[in-house]
Amino acid sequence: MVQSKRVVGLMLSGIFAVSLAFAQQRPNTPPQAPAGSDSTRRPAGGAAARPNTGPKPFKEVINEKAKVQKGMFTVYEHDGKFFFEIPYNMMGREILTVTRISKSGAGLRGGGGGYAGDDINENVITFEKGPNNKVFLKMVNVLERSLDSSGGMYWNVQNSNLQPIAASFDVKSYAKDSATGVVIEVTEYISGDNEILFFDSRAKRSFSLGGLLPDRSYIEGVKAFSGNIEIRTVKTYGRSAGGPSIPGLPAAGGSTEPATMELNSSMVLLPKKPMQPRLFDDRVGYFTSQSITDFDRNPQGIETIRYIKRFHLEPKPEDMEKYKRGELVEPVKPIIYYIDPTTPKKWIPYLIMGVNDWSVAFEAAGFKNAIIAKEAPTKEQDSTWSLEDASHNAIVYKPSTIANASGPSIIDPRSGQIMETHINWYHNVMSLLRNWYMVQTAAVDPASRKMVLDDELMGQLIRFVSSHEVGHTLGLRHNFGSSSTVPVEKLRDKAWVEANGHTPSIMDYARFNYVAQPEDNISQKGLFPRIGDYDKWAIEWGYRMFPEYNSGEAEIPVLNKWTVEKLKNQRLYWGDGESSRDDPRNQTEDLGDNSMKASTYGIKNLQRIITKLPEYTKQENEDYEGLREMYSQVAGQFGRYIGHVSGNVGGIQRNPKRQEQPGAVYEYTTEARQKEAMGWLQENVFKTPTWIIQPNINSLTGSDPAATIGSLQARALGSLINASTINKLLKAEAETGAAAYTLTEMMTDLRKGIFSELDTKKPVDMYRRQLQKSFTERIIALVAPPSAGGGVAINIPGFSAPSVSNTSDALSTAKAQLRIIQSGIVAALPSITDVPTKNHLVDLQDRIKQALQPK
Repeated sequence: MVQSKRVVGLMLSGIFAVSLAFAQQRPNTPPQAPAGSDSTRRPAGGAAARPNTGPKPFKEVINEKAKVQKGMFTVYEHDGKFFFEIPYNMMGREILTVTRISKSGAGLRGGGGGYAGDDINENVITFEKGPNNKVFLKMVNVLERSLDSSGGMYWNVQNSNLQPIAASFDVKSYAKDSATGVVIEVTEYISGDNEILFFDSRAKRSFSLGGLLPDRSYIEGVKAFSGNIEIRTVKTYGRSAGGPSIPGLPAAGGSTEPATMELNSSMVLLPKKPMQPRLFDDRVGYFTSQSITDFDRNPQGIETIRYIKRFHLEPKPEDMEKYKRGELVEPVKPIIYYIDPTTPKKWIPYLIMGVNDWSVAFEAAGFKNAIIAKEAPTKEQDSTWSLEDASHNAIVYKPSTIANASGPSIIDPRSGQIMETHINWYHNVMSLLRNWYMVQTAAVDPASRKMVLDDELMGQLIRFVSSHEVGHTLGLRHNFGSSSTVPVEKLRDKAWVEANGHTPSIMDYARFNYVAQPEDNISQKGLFPRIGDYDKWAIEWGYRMFPEYNSGEAEIPVLNKWTVEKLKNQRLYWGDGESSRDDPRNQTEDLGDNSMKASTYGIKNLQRIITKLPEYTKQENEDYEGLREMYSQVAGQFGRYIGHVSGNVGGIQRNPKRQEQPGAVYEYTTEARQKEAMGWLQENVFKTPTWIIQPNINSLTGSDPAATIGSLQARALGSLINASTINKLLKAEAETGAAAYTLTEMMTDLRKGIFSELDTKKPVDMYRRQLQKSFTERIIALVAPPSAGGGVAINIPGFSAPSVSNTSDALSTAKAQLRIIQSGIVAALPSITDVPTKNHLVDLQDRIKQALQPK
């Protein structure tokens, strides 16, 4: 599941705001005009008021017809105007602003963004009383900190971080009682455009947005709640169809078109006292705040730290001693998720189960009844309840064609505390679940062998997605390495896998147990993911309190000692497959501790399924689109197996450690394992996988088997012959010498298998000719003239784009392979009588000659 970027995700980040000290220096309540006095007079000690521009009596600003909403601020609305009444005790309080797209036009989407729910801006702000009847909106710098006020560094940091004034508002009136606050008008501010509540400049550039078109923009509504204000607006911007625009200026280049979207801007009050943070540890997978520059931690320099994202759970005061003794206690405030009332009724119980499944993990952290799911109250039950209230966590149903789910959160940037989260559950995720389940389990589960699954099965699949997304909203990142801790043969052991699950973490992308074979008789209990050992450990690590320590820094020694001891259990391993793709253990969609064994079992099941697809996809009064889709899914699943295996070649395993732990942090995948992977690829991929060629399916769907096989083989070649893999093989050879699987060995093994017909002088069929051309072109690309950067880039889509150095052995090895192929062609051609084969070899000969001896 995507994590809205960031996610992801998609989740907010930040740090402790240094302006807190300034807020503490201000009086909580400035001198007020006495009741009944002229409310236009400036408070004592201020500059003389200007009669024509100063505050007016309350009733002249807010008339009796105004709509009133009490909340964090009192919001008044009348005659199309909006006013905030800001209490004096809220002046200087830090407020988190978060802006998301609520509804998006189709033309805005693309490039991974622009969808409903996307986070486009966040800031920390304060409102402060200024001179001359002004209220200032200030941005709070959250990138640097010093908390030790006893030292000079603290004051130096303060003096270097004067908060910028982002907006200024006239005080229109004092509060109705003239003593508790001031009234400002915000109509122009929220109906216009600014970088606090709407798109910041970077987000505008990413969507190629220009200036706001005010005649096509308006305020849809403002709602006040006890801890937040929610602002809903419709904004229309000029948008360049030919390239990025500069905000506020006409679009440059290409035509201009309008882009309209609905935005939701939340203003969330942050706690007066931040929750005690927990520092990120790269041995346990949590989302984090942005990097914090901390001037206190290192007396001879500076350090950057990050806080994990988590909800604030603590025992009730009367239960603290029980908690310390290890007894289960209820938290002061449990984590409650509300189910969107528009969700189809039949799926609600399964979404609730997906949330409640996490209870067992929180019990490991010492809390009972810590996480609960409920149906949201209807308007008849509670007219004041709203999904828009940022104090509610919710699972929101979206009738969308998007086949996904996501879980963005709002956090307190000073501590990592999760303030609120909304899980977006898109209707079309059900088609994704059906495809996954059929292609991975149809060989062993008859219930998956149809295009419309029974409600109970689909409900359990939705439960799994719900649990996974809830895990993200609790702060947990993906654990792509978890499944690699399970021996492959255990995945076929009915008793073991039904008791333990096929992966220790539901945060893995280990979907379903595709290793299980029909003769194993494994039930759905051994096919589905579940909350596992790692999930329980991760929640315990992040949420267990240590009341004896008063700061995140003070917890580090005990957490480290605890983590070192716990990680002796291999099943608690966290594999970060998102920050780096080098470790073959940390791959998406894979199973078991040996990709070659697991993928072999997977292919056996695909071979069973593919011949039955016309039967499984049969639907009355329907065409063959379902058959086309599932045939594509089978090919795609095979492609995943290819990726899992080829990831072993050039693999570098990373095991994060502290100095108290023995062993290396970085280890190269063994030569034996890499050779095993190469042998698997030769046997199952480069040797034409004829089982994919299904004439009956091709005749009904128009599928092109040559294109399908060519694409799969190209994927394997792209994983092996790219700059990243080449550089890793060269690095391993430089460091480990004879123990390495060298680039020359890899290229030679690859070439020998792909060009085996040159030694036997046998005809080369069409599929193999296609493969040999693909291989040769990739090698030729390596020896092509260097790029302007002085290196040669050979890349595969979705991966980073490094280049190989002209001074490394890469080009020499590539040229040597071309010369060997060239010599083999010269030796074989006199014996070749098959015309297509002869034409093919002569063609390759010409291509290689041109590459080695360019004109």
